Amino acid sequence: MNKTQLRAEYKQKRSALSPGHQLRLNDLLLLQFQQIDFSGIECFMTYWPMQHQAEPNTHLFSGYLRHMIPGLNILYPKVNGKDSMDAILINEDTVYDTSKWGITEPRTGPVFSPQDIDMILVPLLVFDRKGYRLGFGKGYYDRFLAQCRQDAVVVGLSYFEPVDAISDTHEFDIPLNIGLTPDHIYEF
Repeated sequence: MNKTQLRAEYKQKRSALSPGHQLRLNDLLLLQFQQIDFSGIECFMTYWPMQHQAEPNTHLFSGYLRHMIPGLNILYPKVNGKDSMDAILINEDTVYDTSKWGITEPRTGPVFSPQDIDMILVPLLVFDRKGYRLGFGKGYYDRFLAQCRQDAVVVGLSYFEPVDAISDTHEFDIPLNIGLTPDHIYEF
């Protein structure tokens, strides 16, 4: 299936999840996440989940890492123009704003270079068996990931098992290193 077809299908599948089922799936995703080797991770980029898109609760994952890795730098994306975003360091005093698209971002904070990031959690609707992810179609993350180090670990969370293939991937699409589902860890 192509991106347009998959995007419609998986948005519908996610919106059909009951809040209780979503909580259970988040707990199962966290159990999978806890199996990853986090040695050498000092700088972790995540994102604020969009409730209206029924995204996995990424706060669980950053909270776990904050507990496991004292001194961890946690970054959130902030769109800085029409086609790019910055990685902003957050802390307990960070103030957030929600954009007109429903994306919650830090208002201000120190900007880190993409080259500083050791692991990045990327949003997606579904991924395929080669590690290619289906996002929301704006390309922000692929452009950002292209600036990251080759050894930065790119992780995606999906409530659903991967599809066989996304038929219309492009050369600028950057695959995941790890895809997590409630039942499996996929390494690419």
